[in-house]
Amino acid sequence: MAAAEAGGGGRTPACLCVLCGLPAAGKSTLARGILSAAAEQEWRAVVVPYDDLIPEDAFLTRVEEDGVKLQYMIPFQHTEWKSHRQAVLQCVEQFLKRPEVFAEFPSSSLINGAAWERCIQALRHPEGLKPDRTPLLFLLDDNFYYPSMRYEVFQLARKYSLGFCQVYLQCDLESCISRNRGRTRPIPAEVILEMVKRLESPNPQKNSWEMQSVTLNTTDNVSKCDIQRVMELISWALTNPLSPAEDDTEQKEADRLKCATSVVHRADQACRRLISEAMKTARESQVPSEQMRSLAAELNESKATFLHNLRKQFLQEASFIREEDVDVEHVVKRAVDFFDDSKKEILLRFIKEHK
Repeated sequence: MAAAEAGGGGRTPACLCVLCGLPAAGKSTLARGILSAAAEQEWRAVVVPYDDLIPEDAFLTRVEEDGVKLQYMIPFQHTEWKSHRQAVLQCVEQFLKRPEVFAEFPSSSLINGAAWERCIQALRHPEGLKPDRTPLLFLLDDNFYYPSMRYEVFQLARKYSLGFCQVYLQCDLESCISRNRGRTRPIPAEVILEMVKRLESPNPQKNSWEMQSVTLNTTDNVSKCDIQRVMELISWALTNPLSPAEDDTEQKEADRLKCATSVVHRADQACRRLISEAMKTARESQVPSEQMRSLAAELNESKATFLHNLRKQFLQEASFIREEDVDVEHVVKRAVDFFDDSKKEILLRFIKEHK
């Protein structure tokens, strides 16, 4: 019987468990401990390693398009990379709908097919176990530094009435960087530093859907006590699956538009202040009046394009749909940083031309 039917009497209990935290925080080590403990419980469990499933070149696209070093690892405006992440969940969903079909693989170049096959091999029904009664556990191993990334997993669990929980591995920066150096394929330290700025840990007080979360301090490595805590959390999630959301598509769309309008409005105000600062700097640099008018026109045109793209992108990519679910100020600040870079380039060009 499909795991998609979890949650009802006699149906397969299943859980999606999100492991999140900085690179080298100990997620893979924790996952191995959970797999071992799950085997003792006679659960079918598998790790879904995003780093293995998403082709390496997916992380290099931004370098080629923007020419900005390391930006490929911070995909705030990287829709292609987001598509790879969604493809991982689509593979999980396909298995949930038809677990008996192992050979069938989504016809997509977004996912490493061999890596996915290795994942689901672990889910083949062990001899002697009843597949329709054996709990099913997916451990999603990724950084999941934005709440929106984790919310996508929550939505999938809710869609199929699965259990859902989160484990945040809290590890100090120095330990992560040190462990990363010892890896066979270490990532640049700058990437970890940049991720620290963007990482938003689970916040049950703000997001009610993150209530089933635990935080582990893994600076001194993962302990048996940590594994026991996670197993208790997963056990609870398995016996308390989520309920499917009611169809409130129209209300969601209205809320999303309202949130997008708020984000764009605040971004517009921030951009106006940046333009005023740029004009003041130009005057102090004695840019001629004719050039000042051209500068103002170019800055305003750049602002209009930026706001248009921001609204479009927010509506396309925002996983959250209610304004209270979004840290609008944080989103605006992150977005306006991109406009600020453009403003500086335009201003510097005009000042150089004058000199």
